[in-house]
Amino acid sequence: MLEIEKVSVFYGEFQAIFDVSLRVSEGETVITVGPNGAGKSTLLKTISGLLQPRSGSITFLGNRLDRMPAHEIVELGIAQVPEGGRLFPQLSVYENLRVGSFLPRARGEATATLKEIYGLFPILDERKRQYADTLSGGERQMLAIARSLMSRPKLILLDEPSSGLAPRVVTRVFEFVHQIKSQGYAILMVEQNVRKGLQLSDRAYLIESGRIVKEGPRKTFLEDDYIKKAYIGL
Repeated sequence: MLEIEKVSVFYGEFQAIFDVSLRVSEGETVITVGPNGAGKSTLLKTISGLLQPRSGSITFLGNRLDRMPAHEIVELGIAQVPEGGRLFPQLSVYENLRVGSFLPRARGEATATLKEIYGLFPILDERKRQYADTLSGGERQMLAIARSLMSRPKLILLDEPSSGLAPRVVTRVFEFVHQIKSQGYAILMVEQNVRKGLQLSDRAYLIESGRIVKEGPRKTFLEDDYIKKAYIGL
């Protein structure tokens, strides 16, 4: 589904990503882990077209993304949930959701999609007339994830979905992500809570200093002594 081959990304003269290769298959959940500043969020921005790679290729369902503008990448079926959600605070829950269906193909199915989302997240139906900034942290993250579904994506990019949330709320947010996974969406996730992220994922990549230094199935990462000590705290 998504194939990244030897991608390098720069900010000016500073190189943030070095020859990164990564793949996500249909219906698969993949997590990238690593320290702050390792290049994980940069990678998501590059997939979304917000940054352009200096070299390498990014292919999604047979389409080259690495020279494509961001709005065309969204139209192909990639939705990104940025860190913090980036909601419109003075719009209602319903209005924030409808913003997510701006694409022509999604607009015609918006009513049906909205019904599906309310079925997945009943609390959003209950809160649909509330302003987004009156929601709890967990509810705002739920809304951000739900808004991404309104575009009818094939791949969802999640950037630190548990960032800044209390431990009890983090558990709830991962329950939301599990619900999305169970619907068959492919997910590529950046997450600092490595233990919970790995429990949800099929495969993982470790990125350090802009390079992939380890990749493999969830079980391999959970049993790796270095991962346990450096990122899980065991």
